[in-house]
Amino acid sequence: MTIPMDLQCASKDFEKFLADARDASGLTTRNQTYTMVQGVMLVFRRRLSLKDGIRFASVLPPLLRAIFVSDWDTDEPQRPFDGRSEMTREVQALRKDHNFSPETSIRDVAIALRKNIDEEAFEQVIASLPQEASEFWRR
Repeated sequence: MTIPMDLQCASKDFEKFLADARDASGLTTRNQTYTMVQGVMLVFRRRLSLKDGIRFASVLPPLLRAIFVSDWDTDEPQRPFDGRSEMTREVQALRKDHNFSPETSIRDVAIALRKNIDEEAFEQVIASLPQEASEFWRR
């Protein structure tokens, strides 16, 4: 069996995603953008059950999937979907001294994500999650 194309192109596709996220956010470096993306993924993950999180991860490109599930403390209590400003502060708290995530970070990552995924599969999974999940990924 051949290596699936999404795995063969994972690094190139991730670089495209990072460039789209950087452009949407106005950040200037890959490192700044990576921290923002990781923060958004962690904030969303904390609001899902393990079962829902795995289903969500299944529609992400390979490297975003890896970021989403990496170091997951499955015993951590599930958090509620707070207001956008509270969740944005949580994004900004990741590596606080080196985090340049803007107030629009969740929206910016949503814009980039939708440019780089199978949107139909994404919407099917989002529709099966709590209603707040759809609002989280609103552009």
